Amino acid sequence: MGRGKVVIRRIDNSSSRQVTFSKRRSGLMKKAKELAILCDAQVGLIIFSSTGKLHEYASTSMKSIMTRYENIEDKNMEHFNYQDKNRWQREAVIMKRHFENLQDYSSSFNGEELSRLKVKDLQQLEQQLQTSLSQIRDKKQIFMDEIQQRSQKILTNDISKKCTSNVKECIDGESPRAPFTLQLW
Repeated sequence: MGRGKVVIRRIDNSSSRQVTFSKRRSGLMKKAKELAILCDAQVGLIIFSSTGKLHEYASTSMKSIMTRYENIEDKNMEHFNYQDKNRWQREAVIMKRHFENLQDYSSSFNGEELSRLKVKDLQQLEQQLQTSLSQIRDKKQIFMDEIQQRSQKILTNDISKKCTSNVKECIDGESPRAPFTLQLW
């Protein structure tokens, strides 16, 4: 029978947390040693506990592993920076063009600088405006219908309340008025 799945989250009990840290640290160091021996790899492992205590393992000297790592990082960063710089410059040019196009489109849509537009662009702008106006009119009609339905419902509720109130008064004999007549308008 296997163990259940362990939920990975902080252990609240400090003594349990310390025991788990020690066991897992030992297991991790064991795996690092096995990797170094089996694969003839240079392995460096650095662990700081929650109390700040340093635990480390190095298959050779930690200093030589760190020096090697820093040299590789420097080369990677130089290569990365050059490629990255070119990519970002191209991206900036594309974004600048896109931004200028959006500004032109916005100013045209607001009716500014229409003289520099071609006939085709003006026709397209007119079509977009007509489509937008049609959508606005449709939404307005929907809102007007909804307002009319709600006001009709409110009016019906008011009439119903008045009728109920008048009928109760007549039944109870409390109203000295003439018999109730319903007037809708």
